[in-house]
Amino acid sequence: MGAAYASVVPPAPRGRVQAPPAKGERTRVYSSAPLEMLAGAAIFCGATALGWRLRFSFPPIAFIYFVIIILAAVRWGFREATIASVVAVACLDFFFTEPVLSFRILDAEDWIALGAFEFAGLVASRLSTQAQRQTDIARQERNNMARLYELSHGILLLDRHKPPGPQIAALLNRALDVESAALFDPSSAAGIHDESEPVSELGKLARQAWLEDANQDDPLTKTWCRILRLGPKAIGAVALRGSSLNPLVVDAAASISAVALERARSLERETNAEAARQSEQLRTAVLDALAHAFKTPLTAIRAASSGLLVTGTLAAREEELVTIIDDETAHLNFLATRLLQTARLEGTDVPVRRELSRMADVLDDLLSGFPEAFAGHRVDVRMSDEDAQVYSNTSLAVTALMQLLDNAIKYSYAETPIVISTEVTSAEAIISVHNQGPAIRPDERERIFERFYRSPGTEHRAPGTGLGLSIARKVAEAHGGRTWVQSSETGGTTFFLAFPHPTVSNTL
Repeated sequence: MGAAYASVVPPAPRGRVQAPPAKGERTRVYSSAPLEMLAGAAIFCGATALGWRLRFSFPPIAFIYFVIIILAAVRWGFREATIASVVAVACLDFFFTEPVLSFRILDAEDWIALGAFEFAGLVASRLSTQAQRQTDIARQERNNMARLYELSHGILLLDRHKPPGPQIAALLNRALDVESAALFDPSSAAGIHDESEPVSELGKLARQAWLEDANQDDPLTKTWCRILRLGPKAIGAVALRGSSLNPLVVDAAASISAVALERARSLERETNAEAARQSEQLRTAVLDALAHAFKTPLTAIRAASSGLLVTGTLAAREEELVTIIDDETAHLNFLATRLLQTARLEGTDVPVRRELSRMADVLDDLLSGFPEAFAGHRVDVRMSDEDAQVYSNTSLAVTALMQLLDNAIKYSYAETPIVISTEVTSAEAIISVHNQGPAIRPDERERIFERFYRSPGTEHRAPGTGLGLSIARKVAEAHGGRTWVQSSETGGTTFFLAFPHPTVSNTL
């Protein structure tokens, strides 16, 4: 398991100027807000002085103050605009209402005018502040949409030849413009590790969130942790730290990251499957070529050995040796035929010509054509119905059963019997081969049907290539049937081969 990290220098807050930090120095931030407020106060004082000097009446100077209040609300906010409105009312009372240079108000109309001015200033400030806030929210939403679009676009451009975790973490950092980002991918150990402690802490938070299977948010540190899910399944976690984030953006980024991570895994699985398919095609071609190559010299050898036996001029010892050559040549020819059948079974569409045959006849062909003398094992045949029929290609069915019988002989204890049984249900005809031998572990009962797979520890117990059981399964699948195994230490091991009945097969 691994985590991928990325970090950048935090962006400067609004209204501040950030100088680029030198290497090894801390970032220094200078604020321009006090200077702006000082300039605003100077403008207010200048407008008051100009109105006093030019002897403005109440309405013109009130309009100028009103404009200044609106500008303060737009630039700084409602609190500063409220202060400006109170100062403006005080200046109007002191400088521009009778008696001047005094805060006394003698006329009721002046009370009404000053009150109306204050009320209008507060309302206008509030409306201006709300409009500015809505504008900021809309601007932020547009920025968020642009960031999510950049994130989605970048996901499509990930390099499929590199680990996805570090790429997604760097893309989250760049697209969302956050302080730091960490992606935890439990299926990979690759990642980009930053030397700074906050990033390492963020990676730990992502891993902890995945282990606890719960989203975690910390408003104080502006940290957001989300579980990456595809449906109910958690496939990773992402942690982000940034002041410009909100829950909707974080959730959307997490969803996009989950899709990107699963997409990368799917591409990897497809690549592996394609490589396996090409490897299987190569193996099939090699098997086919070898089988054809073996056939020609074997035919010549058997013709020569059979010819020597027919002449009748050999001594007894010589005739015995030539007979062994002839028998083993027949065995090799049989194995070459099996290789050819295996190669044909690897095709995507195996043409199978099926017919109804008596299960007893299929078993007779199996036992009579078996090239070995069962290696000292007694073979018992137990049929539930002598006239039961099986709907199959007889040649392929015998080939599959031969693999099961050969496997049972190889892995049976010495001198224990092999039992071949038949059973007919409403849906299929089942043939089983039972032997007494080492039990097959539950986790290997499917893997042993894979091509070239052999259970650990069996390599030295019996010779083989790991092809026999895969051939049996291929034959069953070509018929729309199935194969499976049952095994225990006390009950032995039983392999089953099932062929569907004609009515069932026609619906497949």
